[in-house]
Amino acid sequence: MKKILISLVVLAVMMTEVQPMMACTSVIVSGRVTKDGRPMIFKHRDSGKVHNMMMVVQGQRYRYLGLVNAEDTTPVDVWGGHNEAGFGIINTAAYNLNGDGGDTDGDGIFIRKALELCASLEDFERLLDTVKKPMDINSNFAVLDAKGGCAYYETGNYNYVKFDVNDPSVAPDGYLMRTNFGTTGNHKLDQGVERYQAITAFMAEACKEGHLEHDYLITHISRYLKHGVTQLDMYDMMPETETDTCYVSFHDYITRYSTASVVLVQGVRPDESPLNTISWTIMGWPLTTIAMPLALLPSGKLPTLVSNDGTGHSRLCEMGLQLKSRVFTLKKGNNTAFYGNLAPLINKKGTGVLQQLLLVEEDVMRHGEEAVASLRKAKEPKAMEAYYDWVDDFITEQYKSKFGVE
Repeated sequence: MKKILISLVVLAVMMTEVQPMMACTSVIVSGRVTKDGRPMIFKHRDSGKVHNMMMVVQGQRYRYLGLVNAEDTTPVDVWGGHNEAGFGIINTAAYNLNGDGGDTDGDGIFIRKALELCASLEDFERLLDTVKKPMDINSNFAVLDAKGGCAYYETGNYNYVKFDVNDPSVAPDGYLMRTNFGTTGNHKLDQGVERYQAITAFMAEACKEGHLEHDYLITHISRYLKHGVTQLDMYDMMPETETDTCYVSFHDYITRYSTASVVLVQGVRPDESPLNTISWTIMGWPLTTIAMPLALLPSGKLPTLVSNDGTGHSRLCEMGLQLKSRVFTLKKGNNTAFYGNLAPLINKKGTGVLQQLLLVEEDVMRHGEEAVASLRKAKEPKAMEAYYDWVDDFITEQYKSKFGVE
């Protein structure tokens, strides 16, 4: 008989709560502490809109590469990305910056405007200063530019406060983190505290081990399965095989049922072309999809897998959602989205979906690093375009052969 194990991560009182949909986790890192001198901004996105994709858009002033909801093809809202001037931006909702006024609707619109209009942190601050008040915003915006600038802006309807990660007095270790509260807000309204504790622990260890690097952060943060409060680690709960049943609660882990995508914008050194800015992405649920680099090319080309594949969706995101459905199989009971079966995801035999995909991802990332290096050295897009073609074919074949998904 299969043994069913239930992780007691969530107290009974918590089970009556509804998970905030915009429950993102973010990190920014100064170029002064990375090995290559390039700054980074990272966003792990949670949303009720789990069908995500990447788009290249010609904005009012600058062309940009943006993370969007698949149905928003205009787009109206953008949730992270970078533009041709080397300006990058992401956000996390900060529910304590406007008092008890609740959530706002303008964060994604504002990100789009910033990508269209801004080339620098100074441009971004002018936009904040001049936009009509109230701004309909409650976000921790993370911004970088081609001059090495990198900062958080805790932004409410009327005001903002800047946190410069390049300032040692603000960020002694060269990095900062935010989840769903601002440090300048009303702390009685803080949300995302559990995930803040988890990302704090993760980043402290990454800093200690010398892993403040783009490839490590994009491939590890969203696969960190240790709870910030209970300290329960899903890797310690692994069942024997993929055919066992081992339900655990994903409530308030960094990766949850509502996780939709991941983007890490890696900036440039001041002596580099802004076009060398790279958005490293995981399109879809990060425990069932794969990381890859994306550059803003003159042709506007992207891998078909992460952009509109002709059906209005990212095919990689859709394949990942198919595999995610093998994890969240409960259909009856309270808050069934909290509970996932670990067995098909990770197990002691190493046959889980995540375990197999990490091996595929190693190839995708290695080829991606080579293509990015060629782009930076040769200053022309052929290597990246060839990589996009290769990655479409390679990942499609791997999902089909390993999981029967296409």
